[in-house]
Amino acid sequence: MFGENRQPANPYLLLPKVSSENRLYMPVGYSGPEVIASGSSLIIPDATHYHLGVLQSAMHMAWMRYTCGRLESRYQYSVSVVYNNFPWPDQPTGAQREKIEAAAQAVLDARAQFPDATLADLYDPLTMPPALVKAHQKLDAAVDAAYGKKSFKNDAERVAFLFELYQKYTSLLPATVTKRMRKPS
Repeated sequence: MFGENRQPANPYLLLPKVSSENRLYMPVGYSGPEVIASGSSLIIPDATHYHLGVLQSAMHMAWMRYTCGRLESRYQYSVSVVYNNFPWPDQPTGAQREKIEAAAQAVLDARAQFPDATLADLYDPLTMPPALVKAHQKLDAAVDAAYGKKSFKNDAERVAFLFELYQKYTSLLPATVTKRMRKPS
């Protein structure tokens, strides 16, 4: 009686709604249409390696840590608060997109070196494989370059930069005027 089919027919990105606050990166990965996304996950249909790369970057993680809700102490990812308000790089060049896509593929390749490990295993901050750490560092550099920056000192600097960018993006939106309610005569 109550039903809604939101299952994509093609591969999609799968994000957890809740993730450990101890991780450097939130585990994000591709799933096929044969895997039914549960209510504890979010999906992005038709996503490219560019989307995967930006979402797995230190830049997005800094934004997520600052803007997300919490479930106990764990991060609770929200489409309406975190994803929809995230300031993506402004018109990256084709070369910048290609570097992000290649770096995202390198992250996937590093994960593939450990076929028996789950994403939870791979992203445990105490046991994250060095090859995966290096792949993420290269991805972070590629994403930072798409934002026009060489590097950031820390997450606070990243968040400040992202909020300035958010202000720039949203200041271009037309102002809305609310109609005042008339008092009944």
